[in-house]
Amino acid sequence: MSELTSTKPYMIRAMHEWCTDNGLTPHLLVAVDDSVRAPAAYVKDGEIVLNINYSATRNLLIGNEAVTFSARFGGVASDLYVPMHAVRGIFARENGQGMFFQSEEAMDDRQGNVQSGEEGLPPEGVGQEEKEKPVKKKPFLKLVK
Repeated sequence: MSELTSTKPYMIRAMHEWCTDNGLTPHLLVAVDDSVRAPAAYVKDGEIVLNINYSATRNLLIGNEAVTFSARFGGVASDLYVPMHAVRGIFARENGQGMFFQSEEAMDDRQGNVQSGEEGLPPEGVGQEEKEKPVKKKPFLKLVK
């Protein structure tokens, strides 16, 4: 059987479409490494957040291997290249709703142990500790004079 295509680019495209359809501004959270082409002056703690709204980009292409586009930073046009492995999430600026992904290294560490069939999700029962039930307090009335 051939290796399956990652679901990550499809999820990113779907979230981008959802954001734009609802009048929200899609932002991409990127872990910057040597393979990412982005303005270094805007990288903080090894990450950069990029506005990927159609109005903020030019020639936006969310492909299966990378996200590419041109954008202006401080009035200077830059060509950006973000490989899929560097994308950590896509979310709406206005409400924070979106999708976030595990790093490729974390996925590789779990290779062979994953049985759920869904990318980014642990197999059933893994990492799910028993949650304590909240203690219910009895209702009470207070006499106010």
